[in-house]
Amino acid sequence: MEIAGATFLYTLATLMITFAGFAALLLIIRQAAGAKLSALDRFLTRTTVGHSLALTGGALLPMLLGLYGLGDVLVWKASALIFGLPMLALLLTYPRRRVAATGGPPPPLVLVGMVGAGSLVLIATIVDVLGNFGHAAAAYVSAVTVNFFLLAAAFVIAIEVILRQPLDLPEK
Repeated sequence: MEIAGATFLYTLATLMITFAGFAALLLIIRQAAGAKLSALDRFLTRTTVGHSLALTGGALLPMLLGLYGLGDVLVWKASALIFGLPMLALLLTYPRRRVAATGGPPPPLVLVGMVGAGSLVLIATIVDVLGNFGHAAAAYVSAVTVNFFLLAAAFVIAIEVILRQPLDLPEK
């Protein structure tokens, strides 16, 4: 028996891995142009790739658990907790990690979008799935999808901030 939403989740996992690679390559272009990578460049690359991998794991987790013959209800409950709680921790610690790594806070849109909305969607999903409200698959798939697009939006915002900074070219 196929897990509900499996094809969508497989497609989303493919998109997330592609996005992580693209994001890393885009940031490396600055270094290829001769600029030194700033603390923000390094933090953004690490965060984007790390969050993308966490989201990819979340997209693949229900199908992995389904291979063990767990019923749908248990698959979604376990997935919501195994993926949702660590992802929630990643989101909620993002502002502190950003300040520690770069010395500056994240842009307000990133706080409201990726951290705020992403956290709320994960909390709503965990409540929905554990509360047996009848849309476990839809809630879970929505949480992974929304968090992916919020990460992509946060990346675009961060790229704008980075591109406003002058290139720190080494002296010749």
